[in-house]
Order: sequence, then structure tokens, then C-alpha cells
Amino acid sequence: QVQLVDSGGGLVQAGGSLRLSCAATGSFFSINTMSWYRQAPGKQRELVAAITDRGITNYADSVKGRFTSSRDNARNTHYLQMNSLKTEDTAAYYCDANIRRSTGSEYDRWGQGTQVTVSS
Repeated sequence: QVQLVDSGGGLVQAGGSLRLSCAATGSFFSINTMSWYRQAPGKQRELVAAITDRGITNYADSVKGRFTSSRDNARNTHYLQMNSLKTEDTAAYYCDANIRRSTGSEYDRWGQGTQVTVSS
């Protein structure tokens, strides 16, 4: 059973930085794409950043140039470095991993979420 443990959220002033981590533990064949989503109160969950197993990244327009996604495949960990934070970045952030079984089938696993609050 794969578990994702996400951490690193907190309270920060606008213009500050935070680094989120998402570590996958358990038994699996491999991990494909790892992603960060966020959901603010009253809004739909949105994709923030994603990174493939080969390191190809994709970002929401609203975070391009400010957030950086990286991953340590040896540690099965996905990071999100968030700089120049804005109040509109306030949300619960969730990591997601697309897991591949040895049979070739795939499924998604979510972390429990970590809260990011940016004050003005």
C-alpha cells in the first residue's frame, strides 16, 4: 500500500517562501507523474505543478516564474519550492502521484494535504 506524506505548509507573509515536500512510501513498481494541486475555500481544486519521472515539468500560469517543482527519484519525493508568495496562493495543497504496478496498471494516490496561508 502506497502512502503519500506531504508537509512543509505554514503561515508566511506575502513575498516570502515555503518549500513543500511529498514523500511516497510503501511498495510499488514505479512512480510516473507527481503533482501538486491546491484548493482554496469555495474554489475547485486546481493543478499547480507536475513533474514526470523524467523531470519534465508543467506549471499553472499563475505560478510560473515563482514556483519550482523538483523530484528526488531515489527518495521518491516531490518538492515544490514556492517563492514570492501572494495572498492568492493561500490554499490547502495536496500532492498526487501516479503509481505503476508491476502488472503495468496504474492508479493515483493522494496526500493528506498541507495548509499554506499567505498574509498581507
